[in-house]
Amino acid sequence: MRFLHSIVFLSATFIGASSAPAQQINGVAGSPSATVTIKGDQLPAPPFKFGGKIEKNAAQSRPYWPPRIEPPKGAPNVLLIMTDDSGFGVPSTFGGVIPTPSLDRIANNGLRYTNFNSTALCSPTRAALITGRNHHSVGFGVIAEQATGYPGYNSVIPDNKATIGRILKDNGYRTSWFGKDHNTPAFEASQNGPFDQWPTGMGFEYFYGFVGGDANQWAPNLFRNTTQIYPFLGKPGWNLTTAMADDAIAYMNRINALAPEQPFFLYYVPGGTHAPHHPTPEWVKKIGDMHLFDKGWNALRDQIYENQKKLGVIPQNAKMTPWPHELLKNWDELSADEKKLYIKQAEVFAAYVAYTDHEIGRVIQAVEDMGKLDNTLIIYINGDNGTSAEGQLVGTPNEVAMFNGVQVPVEDQLKYFYDKWGTDLTYPHMAVGWAWAFDTPFSWTKQIASHFGGVRQGMAISWPKAISDKGGVRNQFHHMIDIVPTILEATHIAEPKVVDGVKQSPIEGVSLMYTFDKANADAPSRHKTQYFEMMGDHAIYHDGWIASAKVMRPPWDVMGKVSQDPAAYPWELYDLKSDWTQSKNVADKNPAKVKELEKIFWAEAKKYQVLPLDATVATRLVTPRPSITAGRNVFTWTMPLTGTPNGDAPSVLDASYNFKAEVDIPDGGGDGMLVTQGGRFGGYGFYLLKGKPVFTWNLVDLKRVRWEGQEPVSPGEHTLEFDFKYDGLGIGTLAFNNLSGIGRSGTGVLKVDGKVVAEQKMERTLPLILQWDEALDIGSDTLTGVNDADYRPPFAFNGKIGKITLTIDRPKLTAEDEKRLMEADRNNKASE
Repeated sequence: MRFLHSIVFLSATFIGASSAPAQQINGVAGSPSATVTIKGDQLPAPPFKFGGKIEKNAAQSRPYWPPRIEPPKGAPNVLLIMTDDSGFGVPSTFGGVIPTPSLDRIANNGLRYTNFNSTALCSPTRAALITGRNHHSVGFGVIAEQATGYPGYNSVIPDNKATIGRILKDNGYRTSWFGKDHNTPAFEASQNGPFDQWPTGMGFEYFYGFVGGDANQWAPNLFRNTTQIYPFLGKPGWNLTTAMADDAIAYMNRINALAPEQPFFLYYVPGGTHAPHHPTPEWVKKIGDMHLFDKGWNALRDQIYENQKKLGVIPQNAKMTPWPHELLKNWDELSADEKKLYIKQAEVFAAYVAYTDHEIGRVIQAVEDMGKLDNTLIIYINGDNGTSAEGQLVGTPNEVAMFNGVQVPVEDQLKYFYDKWGTDLTYPHMAVGWAWAFDTPFSWTKQIASHFGGVRQGMAISWPKAISDKGGVRNQFHHMIDIVPTILEATHIAEPKVVDGVKQSPIEGVSLMYTFDKANADAPSRHKTQYFEMMGDHAIYHDGWIASAKVMRPPWDVMGKVSQDPAAYPWELYDLKSDWTQSKNVADKNPAKVKELEKIFWAEAKKYQVLPLDATVATRLVTPRPSITAGRNVFTWTMPLTGTPNGDAPSVLDASYNFKAEVDIPDGGGDGMLVTQGGRFGGYGFYLLKGKPVFTWNLVDLKRVRWEGQEPVSPGEHTLEFDFKYDGLGIGTLAFNNLSGIGRSGTGVLKVDGKVVAEQKMERTLPLILQWDEALDIGSDTLTGVNDADYRPPFAFNGKIGKITLTIDRPKLTAEDEKRLMEADRNNKASE
């Protein structure tokens, strides 16, 4: 028999079609070493026709192996990096005072992009980045935790919009995802699955990271693929920022050792610098010793602005947008205590920036150490949105407090948290003034899609083999949706037409690879039109103009009443050809242009599933969703179970509820956790402590309300019960733009075998959310505990759980309640 050598052409058979175009096989057809580069319009590639021979006996038959799929010859490795909550003026690469040598390295060895834009929020930007489609097109109009039941907002990436991970994997790449996964629906994040919307289900073969908006970097909700892991246990000083780099480096070296010619795609998205700001003490000292922020945020803004002009990352005629004195104090108006606290906040944030960039640099260096830097396309995006103003006006030692509408006074922050800032005992965020300054020269911050402070991201791209204009600057308008088509063009991989039998919706971005050529340094942008929308705030960019809705809600106000008619927000207009920073509103002088752009916006909004506009913010967190708990009010556990995330766990907020634990107490007395949800920064726990029953509510680490029996529970079978009667009207009031039903008082009663052993009233309850990176645990407590004074995790129960039952009684509005709320809503609108 003869083998065909060198290059052999073989017809492949498509499923559902008579035949496919010829595929080019390299090597000996049918041999174990044969490879093929597929056309890529259908994924996975249809099976190849068997080219051997089958008789009754193997001795008279001829085997034939299908060729192994490999990327096009010379295809680069791809390292896609993006940091979190970091505005244009943060890194040194774009004029900031915080040293980011790794980003500098990529920019100096390649190109820096000054006009690259995000969506203004985490999940939406990330969805756009990995799909090449607008965020509403892929169900991520807002973050996963705010999902609502509309196509543009349901947090489910549809099957007709495959990710770049899936496309590259099916074309022969090894694909991985390290760090933040904020694109798994919050209601599909449990051990119950389904896992098709997890990284491993979206084409990323290996995942090492956390699921959700942010994570405690000292004790994260960390996963390897879909299994939760706890590598930090027993390791004081362990930090995910370093551990993640270690794992990514090990992953790349593993691939290189096993298959040196194998191209890889590595998506690297650390938690930094989203709150909680958790750098190591060494980095806090390094930055503190530099005294970068002693002159305050106004002076910082001026310094960044001048640096940006010197670097050429803003035009020489670019205007600094004015400081919003009607919203934020000038530095010289602050007290000495305020200055002391705010400098500390900024130093810890900056340390987190520098630390994150350093660990990214280790990953980049590992690529060079393997000898692969020359043919590796590195895209390093500084931030998925502008710097976050979610720390409130005075900063906060606990971000969970902010999302429950709680502001911690400066004097309390100094007294109780100053020396702990950035450690595992805080979940900190900085004051708004710093966020505004770090978005220099633009106005506004994260959440604001209509103004560049919320969406303008510095980006650097290097690819030594292909980019010769090292250190060049590119000013063309581009957007997150342009990264996928850029990667596809660079790898010579086709956009698929069908994936898993599902016809694909076209990619909506345009490649920016044309800018790699020095001859195109000043070429017109190929991205002509781009809408922006986030929580009702909206804008439309078109060919050098931008019409921006007037900002109607400062982003640090997440609990106030919101407009029910964001479609009617007034328009501002900016001519970006002469006004790089949106410093001069020319709407009054150009009414025809405003109308033209407004028409384009509504057309784009309809096309990309932006409607209906919704201006609500934190209150969307309690929207009912189709989780495994939907429609249920009674929940039963008969054995230990840990790690059920908030989105899949029953919520007891703004409701009456009853926990009943049927347990067998061992000789010597009971000890350990029965049921808990949340952790050190907000949550509850029902446990036995030295034999005594205890129920604790941790009110965002500022107060703990505790019920405790006076006597130990004797050995044997007992029923322990905690019953809570809520006094408020519940979340139903939110439908009337009214917060009066949430966070209200209630009375808790602790019982043993039906006998009351403790009773007290809580004057306030948590209205919106528990600590989101913790989980519901039965029989022990993972990550952090709700009361360090009582116990430390895992605090496993030493007895036997027969059954734990949770019964929830959610308030229902009466006709009279609804009438009163409707009247109040009408009065509010009239007063506006």
